[in-house]
Amino acid sequence: MSPRGWALLTLVGLVAALVVTVAVLIPWQRPPAPRADQLAALDELPRDQVSRGREFRAALRPGGWVALGIGLLVALALGLTPLGSRLVELVGRPFGGHWAAQAVLGGLTVVFVADLVTLPFAAWRHTVLTRYGLATNSWGGWTVDLLKSYVVSAVIGAVALGGFYTVIRLAPRWWWAFGAAGAAGLVMLLSFVFPVLVEPVFNRFTPMGPSPLRTELMELAARDGVPVRDVLVADASRRTRAVNAYVSGLGPTRRIVVYDTLLREATPEEVTAVVAHELGHAKDRDVVVGTLTGALGAAAAVVALYLLGFVAPLLRMAGVDSIDQPRAFPLLLALVTVAGLVSTPAQALISRRIEARADAHALALTRDPGAFVAMQRRLAGINLADPDPPRLEYLYSASHPSTVERIAAARAYARKTSR
Repeated sequence: MSPRGWALLTLVGLVAALVVTVAVLIPWQRPPAPRADQLAALDELPRDQVSRGREFRAALRPGGWVALGIGLLVALALGLTPLGSRLVELVGRPFGGHWAAQAVLGGLTVVFVADLVTLPFAAWRHTVLTRYGLATNSWGGWTVDLLKSYVVSAVIGAVALGGFYTVIRLAPRWWWAFGAAGAAGLVMLLSFVFPVLVEPVFNRFTPMGPSPLRTELMELAARDGVPVRDVLVADASRRTRAVNAYVSGLGPTRRIVVYDTLLREATPEEVTAVVAHELGHAKDRDVVVGTLTGALGAAAAVVALYLLGFVAPLLRMAGVDSIDQPRAFPLLLALVTVAGLVSTPAQALISRRIEARADAHALALTRDPGAFVAMQRRLAGINLADPDPPRLEYLYSASHPSTVERIAAARAYARKTSR
């Protein structure tokens, strides 16, 4: 069988494995709370809070959609015309057109140009966040964070691009197989090193001092069978008023991380409810499941891109002879961008199901639906959430159940356990 035939067979196998993984490991059996219960929860929320949340989200919405559209158009303009390939060639010219310069510097330049076009919308978003009091960092702090994200992305991108095109040079007929394995390995590696190496770049973490709350959180984790190394406090207040907590890391690196804003704004019972939700993710190995699905998806994407390289019209539009040339990277980026936009609703649906399971876990662990409801109200109020967002927007991109869904589910749990 030819490499092309093996690639097609491998793609079918990877897609089948991804479908089976999602079907078996995602909690599809948890339907949302009845709509009547959601509307009842909405009616009980303070009117001014609901109005302000909807006003804030409406202020963000136009720029968000326009940025998404422009980002797509730029990716298509660079990938489906010779413009992108010429840019890669131009960047590599001072280095004699060496393939490594085209691959790494040219590829990073293409990504940077695409980001640069949407940068005004990111700045505009920061303006809206500041106007509504959610952002607390100055323009200087915002710029520093932006530069940090560019540096982190450049390091990861350079490793990925350099490794990818090195594999192509070493195995020109079978690069798709090694590239798929490398992409899957990179996804798994990042899931381990991100909490340890990347998170400290953007936040400072300090151990929570001895206190009844720390004792309660550590005991909660122990009772849940989720060993954690420590409870850390992140200095989120230097850039936002938003409140949050999460369980970060795997195995020996796992720790509970609490925003300092959450400690400042919420009661100990509400903090416990948030942490119990996050422990649910660790208990059900959601990070592992996400890493596995991400690895399978990345591997399948590499093989699919290889097969698309046999579609001659795409190559002609991009002005390249082969998909494995560094000059073809803008075409790869355009295809990945389109695939990402198309798959967003499925990813959002999977995320909502996982988050709903974590909510149920928190309720069962704390047995305090009152604190859970109070926490949801506080999260929605401080984070300026729309408690019942527009349906199409919710279905396309919402990663969590809506506030009214979560409150209604908590009240359903309370009715069930009080019988």
